[in-house]
Amino acid sequence: MPEGPAPAPVIQRLRVRYTKRGRLRFTSHRDISRAVERAVRRAGIQVAFSAGFTPHPKISYAGAAATGVASEAEYLEIGLVAPCEPDRLRAGLDDALPEGLDILDVVEARTGTLADRLEASRWQIRLDGVTPETAGTAVAAFLAADEIEVERLTKKGRRRFDARAAVIACELDRRAMEDADAQCAILRMVVRHTTPAVRPDDVLTGLRLVADLAPPSPPLVTRLAQGPLDDSGELTDPLAPDRQTAPAGDVAAETADAVRIAEPDAVGAQP
Repeated sequence: MPEGPAPAPVIQRLRVRYTKRGRLRFTSHRDISRAVERAVRRAGIQVAFSAGFTPHPKISYAGAAATGVASEAEYLEIGLVAPCEPDRLRAGLDDALPEGLDILDVVEARTGTLADRLEASRWQIRLDGVTPETAGTAVAAFLAADEIEVERLTKKGRRRFDARAAVIACELDRRAMEDADAQCAILRMVVRHTTPAVRPDDVLTGLRLVADLAPPSPPLVTRLAQGPLDDSGELTDPLAPDRQTAPAGDVAAETADAVRIAEPDAVGAQP
């Protein structure tokens, strides 16, 4: 056993929603975690550390998007050895992180497990060089199928799985297409988190299989939101339960249930 005093216990946990925009969408999860750890030190946040020969800060990540994918809804939880106001941590981290890793929201963890609340994601996929008519036909064929089996290389080898069952909704985002700077088709879809995970590229593979949809350039994929699903199949805010149990007068509670997970007009994922 390592010598020395035991690490200070965690007395507060804060849950953080942050973005991965622009060029930082190509940053690996490991590099993002290093950037967050550096930002924690620069901001003077009293983070808790694990015990053992190689202590590491108690920062955990939930539902991280893959490398190359932009996101408006990434989440982490940080354990602290001293109380810290959520607004102070938000401002300190945001100032210390590089542009593109932006802190959107911080709440105190009060109930449940964050990872268990992330049941599905809302995605936006921009297909440059694809007409809306072609994309619409492919989406209709995809949704009409009972099962669409795709194959992907995973850590456990090549696996085949149904990409159709996880897709709750998929449609053309006509408002986004009207605002686009070039001819393209933009899809918006809600995909349930499953094992193995069905990713946006798996859905694109399914669209190619059922309708021969093959974009001439790599798609631009952005996660707009992730969280629990309500009874109607709509995504809700995963941080809302923590806000709802906050003390009366907590600033965050003022907008608690109104924040049905965001659908930002400016996704912020352009190169």
